[in-house]
Formats: sequence, structure tokens, C-alpha cells
Amino acid sequence: MTPDTSASIAPALALKTNPLLTAPILRTLARLSVPNVIAMLATALVAIAETAYAGRLGTSALAGLALVFPMVMLQQMMSAGAMGGGVSSSISRALGAGDETRAATLAAHALFIGGIAGLTFCVLFLILGEQIYFLLGGRGDVVTQALAYSDVVFIGAIGIWLTNTLASIIRGGGDMKIPSITLLLVASSQFILAGIFGLGFGPIPSLGMSGIALGLVIAYSSGALFLFWHLVSGRARVTLTIRGVRLTSEMFRDILKVGAISCISPLQTVLTVLILTRLVSEFGVEALAGYGIGARLEFLLVPIAFAVGVACVPMVGMAIGARNVARARHVAWSGGLAAALIVGPVGVFVALFPDYWTGLFTDVPQVLESARLYFAWVGPFYALFGLGLCLYFSSQGAGKVLGPVLAGTLRLLIVGFGGWILAAANAPEWTVFALIGIAMAVYGAITALSVYVARW
Repeated sequence: MTPDTSASIAPALALKTNPLLTAPILRTLARLSVPNVIAMLATALVAIAETAYAGRLGTSALAGLALVFPMVMLQQMMSAGAMGGGVSSSISRALGAGDETRAATLAAHALFIGGIAGLTFCVLFLILGEQIYFLLGGRGDVVTQALAYSDVVFIGAIGIWLTNTLASIIRGGGDMKIPSITLLLVASSQFILAGIFGLGFGPIPSLGMSGIALGLVIAYSSGALFLFWHLVSGRARVTLTIRGVRLTSEMFRDILKVGAISCISPLQTVLTVLILTRLVSEFGVEALAGYGIGARLEFLLVPIAFAVGVACVPMVGMAIGARNVARARHVAWSGGLAAALIVGPVGVFVALFPDYWTGLFTDVPQVLESARLYFAWVGPFYALFGLGLCLYFSSQGAGKVLGPVLAGTLRLLIVGFGGWILAAANAPEWTVFALIGIAMAVYGAITALSVYVARW
């Protein structure tokens, strides 16, 4: 056997033994998704804990956190889901084609992108943070509290971006456990440190909102250091090597053709939330509280669909790299239907019995009634939303993300123009909630249609 023949056989043997290309799809999806679900739920619960800490500091602190929260979530969605999906997609496609050298080179390029993106967020919010929070309606002490949290959080933006970027590199190789365990430890550390520094403990004085933010920064920076060590030590499927790597535009394009387009989706999500919050606020504090309680349930359900979707990315990407399009599509639809079947019944349940959830937070009759209206119109469409979100991630794995992004654009347009019409007509409260449900359903249906017709 000649050396050339041996070289050509080695990748083929590797592909045959790769479980992401050969193992039963549903069983593999379940194995990959469970660690992600645990880590994502922990992250969501820590965000709720931060709100509780801020509440202990007073109403202004709570309002200030509400101003910064969409920006922090935008950064998380961009770094973990959007650009992170582009990173995992490019690396998994390279590994699926048996090209581990390319995968390692892509990892180095991804690290560069994560560092630059984190630095950009840092500079942007340190310079323009006050103006942004003022435009969002913050005034006086509320903006002061917002900046106390924001300035510290975005000084640590590089740590957040690098943690999510390095986790995406590891996921691209099919390993969900190490990123999930790391993020679980990050969430646990953040929960403890934010409480200690924010509220004070023993000899440690209360640092207020700056302390809550400091807990987040320390936790994510530590996570980035560990994941970096894991990748350079050779313990991961892809070994990260910086020395001697030459940065090329072709490698950047491979990541950014998915990641950059995907970053439009988080922007659409944040704009949609801001528009809906403004629309609902017109009906009073009780309506806004009812909407907030409903959105809080979605905040806990989205990580489930996210976890299944992130598991689909390397499975779809490796199948595409191995030119097994049929398996890639089977993975995508299996994951999408699984996400729909998990979150859909929850939506139906709260539509029929909303007080079981709403009653955990309030007993005010007007708030309960607003939440009932919200769940009645939105809950039945959770399944379509879960389907669409999971298919969005599968599209990242295939490198064909334009259709789902356009579906998100359509959702934003429905909310924007529909909301403007309803506001001009002084329409009743339920119509806004119906608009939310319709936009959610359209997003899921159009995403599914775009995946169905796209050529992978």
C-alpha cells in the first residue's frame, strides 16, 4: 500500500467510526441535548437570580438592570447562538470531510473573531452606554444604576465572547459535555459571586450593581481560561494552535458566511421585544406585568429548543461535510420536531390553565387576567416557535441560514407594522397578544418552509 493510499483511507475510516455520522439520530440528539439543557436552564435561572439581587438594592437598581438586560442578552445570543453557530458549523463541516487540519485552522480564526467582537462590545457600551439607556427611557438614578452594572459587564465582554466562542469550537467537534459542564460551573459561580459582591457577605462590603456585574465577569473570564487550556492541551477533538497560523480571508469567510448573517437574528429578537414592551405598556402597569410573566416562561423554554438546536449543528455540519445530505435533513427535522414536542405541550397547558404559572408570581386580579389573555393567544404557538428555532440552528450546520433569518425579519415586520396599526386604532389589549401569537406562528412556519425548499 502506498503512502498516498494510506492517507486517503485514514479520513474514510475516521468517518465510518464517527458516531455523529453513523449512530441513531434520535438517541444521539438526546445524548447531546441533555447536557445543553442543564447548562442553558442554569444560565436562565442565574439571570432571574440577578433580578432578585437587584430588587434587594431598590427599585432604581431593578429598573436599571431592565435597561441593560436586553443588551447583555444581545451579546449572549450573538456570541453563543449566532456567531457561535457559525464557528461550530464551519468546524463540523471540516471534520465531516475528514480535514482536521482545516478544523484546527478555523478554530484559530474563530478565536480572533471572538476577541475582536468582545473588544467591540466593550468600547461601544463604555462610550455610548449612557446615551443608549437614555434613549430606552432611563432617567436620573435609573441610568446611574444601569451604568454601574453595564460598565463592569462590558469591560468583561471579551471574557464572555471568548467563553462562548471556545465552547462553540468544542461543540463543533461533537463534544457537548465539556462546554455544558463549564457553563454550568460558570452559572453556579456567577450566582454565588454576584450575591457576595452585590449584596455583601461577612467582611466583603456591598458593591451594589457593580458587584453583581463583577460576579458575571469573574465567572465568564474563568470559564474562558479553562476552555482555552482544554483546547490547547490536545484534550479536545480539535487542538487549538495559535503559533504559526496564518490568518486568511477564506477561513474568515467560511465562519462569517453563517455567523455574520446569523447575528441579524438576535438583533431582530431584541427589536421585537422592545417594540412589544412599548405596545403593551400602553395598557398600564398590570398589562405589562402580565406580559412580563408570560415572557418569563418563554425565557425558560427557549433554552430547551436552543439546547436541541445546538446539538443539531455538528450533526448536520458533519453530515454535510461527508456529503450525506439525506442524513443532515433527517437530523434537522428530527431535532425540530423534538423541540416542538417538548415546548408545545407546555404552551397548550398554560393556555388552558394559566394561573398555575402566573399564580407563582402574583395574585393581583388585573395581572392574572392579562396573563390569561397572553397565554390564550400565544401559548398554542409555542410548538411552532420551538420548531423554527431548532431549524434555525440546523440551517447553521448546513451553512444555509438566510431563510430562517428572513423568517425572523418577517416576524419583526408583522410586530412593527401590526403594532402601529393597532396603536393607531386604539385596539383592545387582546389584539396585541394575538399579534404576538400570529408573528410567532409565522416565524415557525416560514422557517420550516425555507428549510424544506432550500438546497443543502
